[in-house]
Amino acid sequence: TAALYGVSFSGLYLQQPIQEVYVENTYRMGPEPGCHFSASRTQQILQAILDSYLEGVCYSPDSCSQLCQMLADLVLSKLKDVNPPRYKLVCQVVVGQSGKQGIRMASRSLMNPNTDNYTSAVFHNHSLFAVALVHGLYFE
Repeated sequence: TAALYGVSFSGLYLQQPIQEVYVENTYRMGPEPGCHFSASRTQQILQAILDSYLEGVCYSPDSCSQLCQMLADLVLSKLKDVNPPRYKLVCQVVVGQSGKQGIRMASRSLMNPNTDNYTSAVFHNHSLFAVALVHGLYFE
């Protein structure tokens, strides 16, 4: 069929070919000096987010999963501005009901101690507790 201005005679739109962008390799195997993941700065941001968003919140099992997702998305968007280049961030947020129960949390990862790091922050009020954990992993 013949085509006119991106529309075939059958009335269907024709797809434009996707142009691939070729980028030269940087051959960089580690971060530039001074561009490492800062665990202390990240921990301050995490604590500020948890304190400001959970201060007056009461635990609700119905909205807990949405709260965790919203907090994780918020943490990643705030850290995107201060994150060094070529670092990937992994964020995990756990929210639970405060009571007389105990809880143990563990996190494992395979990381390079020269380039990668992690940090966490904890929030606790009369109704709930929250733990936020961020791993900063250098992407070669």
